Amino acid sequence: MLRLALLALVPVAPVLHYGLGATPIWVFVTGAVGVGVLADWIRAATEQLAKHTGSAVGGLLSVSLGSVAELLLALFVLAQGQADVVHAQITGSIIGTSLLGLGLAIVVGGATRERQTFKRERAGLLSSLLILVVIALLLPAVFDFTARRVTHSGDVGVSEEWLSLAVSGVLLVLYCANLAYTLVTHRDVFASGEEPDAGDAWGLWRCMAVLALATVAAALESELISGSLVEAARTLRLSPTFVGVIVLALVGTIADLFSAVWFARQDRMGLVMSICIGSAIQMALVVAPLLVILSWLIGTPMTLVFKDPLDLFAIAGGAFIVNAIAGDGETTWFEGVLLIGVYVVLGVAFFFV
Repeated sequence: MLRLALLALVPVAPVLHYGLGATPIWVFVTGAVGVGVLADWIRAATEQLAKHTGSAVGGLLSVSLGSVAELLLALFVLAQGQADVVHAQITGSIIGTSLLGLGLAIVVGGATRERQTFKRERAGLLSSLLILVVIALLLPAVFDFTARRVTHSGDVGVSEEWLSLAVSGVLLVLYCANLAYTLVTHRDVFASGEEPDAGDAWGLWRCMAVLALATVAAALESELISGSLVEAARTLRLSPTFVGVIVLALVGTIADLFSAVWFARQDRMGLVMSICIGSAIQMALVVAPLLVILSWLIGTPMTLVFKDPLDLFAIAGGAFIVNAIAGDGETTWFEGVLLIGVYVVLGVAFFFV
């Protein structure tokens, strides 16, 4: 019932923009709320669809389609020529799910338990993929620094675009290989053993209809947000980078954060790890490469070169601390506090930058 009631917030931004001609700040805020509501509906529809397709295919659909709202939002911001904001959104999504989301889930789940456990094999694979993310995102930045400051190469911009396209292609291939490894060849090893609740199942056509309608509505809301981003940031006296790292990233990942906390309360930490770390990996290995490729098609090419070193430090720092905490196959509430603390410190740094 609450989810249905929240749908009333979705048309607010279009009404304010097209009907009342409201200021950009109100359009931005109400649009962000609308995308958050729609992201939760997309997540719910993919979870229901998983009951029809099986846990393996359903897990793939949940992770893949769950990033639709983030991808649409980033595309519209990119179409406005705000590549730096998109880089910030990618950074914010990665640290938002892997640090804040996982931290909140561990604190909530561990508040009434001495410790919570999960499969070390799955956590180890996710941690390894996070390290791959760090390497893949560091490489273009190191290339840029070397070409501009060391070798003084010509046509660096063109080389960066081709390098980004090549790296994006490799990342997509590696992600597909990861899916084949975990869902096909080693399916039994990485199965969570946590069966979904079969109650209140939606029909197949209802799942598809909700997905289609929520995706179209999210595209409209994302367009409104991207058009009002610069003016909203100026009104709030915040840098567009901070808005991208914190606000836009949390808008796109809020459904994952709520899901992780919910499952942590049920002591389903294997699923929590898949949601939080898996979403961060999905952002880096799928959404970011797709944005690079699609940016060429819409005429505003984006590279994987993160100009702000703080972005790369945040991603690398988040990956290493998650790797350290998830390596032993168990968590305590204090480890969740540590993750949240790191996220807050990084958020403060982005605020002052």
